[in-house]
Amino acid sequence: MQDDKHPSRLISDVASSTETLSKAPASRRSFLKTAALGSAAAVAAPWIGNAQAQEGIRIRMQSSWPPGTPGYRIFEKWAQGVAEATSGEVSIEPFPAGAVAGAFEVADAVRNGVLDGQNWFTVYWPGKMPAGVFLTAYPMGLSMPHQWDIMFGAYGGFGLAKDLYRKQGQEMLGYVHHDMNLIHSKKPLRSFDDFKGIKLRMPGGIVAETFAAAGARTTLLPGSEVYPALEKGTIDAADYTGAANNFELGFWQVADYIIMGPPSTPCLHQAVDLMDISVNRRVYERMSSQTQDLMHDLVAAYSREHYAAIQKANAEAWPKFEEKGVEVIHLTENDADRFREIAVPLWFKWANKDKDAARLFKAHLDTMMDPAVALITPEDIKDYELNL
Repeated sequence: MQDDKHPSRLISDVASSTETLSKAPASRRSFLKTAALGSAAAVAAPWIGNAQAQEGIRIRMQSSWPPGTPGYRIFEKWAQGVAEATSGEVSIEPFPAGAVAGAFEVADAVRNGVLDGQNWFTVYWPGKMPAGVFLTAYPMGLSMPHQWDIMFGAYGGFGLAKDLYRKQGQEMLGYVHHDMNLIHSKKPLRSFDDFKGIKLRMPGGIVAETFAAAGARTTLLPGSEVYPALEKGTIDAADYTGAANNFELGFWQVADYIIMGPPSTPCLHQAVDLMDISVNRRVYERMSSQTQDLMHDLVAAYSREHYAAIQKANAEAWPKFEEKGVEVIHLTENDADRFREIAVPLWFKWANKDKDAARLFKAHLDTMMDPAVALITPEDIKDYELNL
C-alpha cells in the first residue's frame, strides 16, 4: 500500500504561509520558518479538538547519536521545538544513544513500548527485516542525497517504507539525511587488496558482507564501542559517521588514516547514511489527524536542518584532521570497479530474501536506471533476476 503523506508535500500555499508566519509569536515564527524551508509552505499548529490530545502526548525518543556530538545537539534542538509547533499536543523527551536501549535494540524497544520513538540509523534494520538493507545506503548503490529523494518520492519508496515500519509496529514519520560514512584505519589501506585480512568494524548486513567478500575480517559493534576497540587495537579499522562527529569523538587519537573512495564516489559503502524518525503506532494513533500531518512536515524540516548543519560542521572538521596529522587516502576508480563487482551480486541476494525486500529494491533499480541518475544500465544487471 502506498501512502500519500510524503514528508516533502505542501500543506498550504504561499499566501497562507506568509499570513501564518506574520501572526505567529517570534519564537514560534522562527521554528515555523525552519519547518517551511524549501517548500514555501508554513506549518500552522493544529487546533486540538479532543480532551486526550489536550492532555499532551509525551514521546520518549532515543537517538543513535552519542551525547555532546553535533548530531545529538541538532536532534535535541529539534525535539524541544515540537511541543511549541504542535501547541502542546506532542512533546518529545530526547535520549542519547544507549540511554534506554542498546544500539541494535531500539526498534524492539519502540515496538514494545519501552520507548515511544526512535531517531536511529536505518542501517541497523537488516537484523530485523531483510528489506531494511534498502532503507539506507549500501555498497555502490544510490550515492547522492537527491537520488534517495527520487527513490522515495518518484519511485514510491516512501510508501513501501511506511508499510515495512507498520509491520514492525511503528509509524515512519520521515527519513533524515545525515552524511556519508568514513572508514578510520590504524593502517594505510591504499587499494582494494589492502583490505584482505583487516579486522574491520562494519554495521552488519550487506555492508559487512561486501567487505568480507573483499577479504576483510568484519565484526559488528555498536557505535559506542568503536573508539575503545580502535584504541585497544582489537580492530584495525572501523566504519563510523562523518568528519565532524568523528573528530569530536576523538578518532584522530586512535587512527592515523581516513579511507575514502575515488573523487567520483567519495564513499563506496554508505554514501548516504540515512536516519529515520518513527513512533510507536499506538502513540501515532493518539494524535489528531492534523498533528499526524504536521509531524511528517516537522521531520522533513528537521532532515533539511540536520543535513545542512552536519555539512557545515564537516567543512570545519576536515582541516582539524589535517592539523592532527591524519592522512586521507582516496582509493582509485579501479578499486571502485572491483568493489562494484562484488557488491552487485549481494544486492540481488538480499533483495531476493523476501517479497518486501524485492519490491523496495525494485524502486532502487528504477532510480539507478533513471536517465537523471544513470548509475547502472540494463546490461550491468542482465545476469541477475529479481523475484517479485
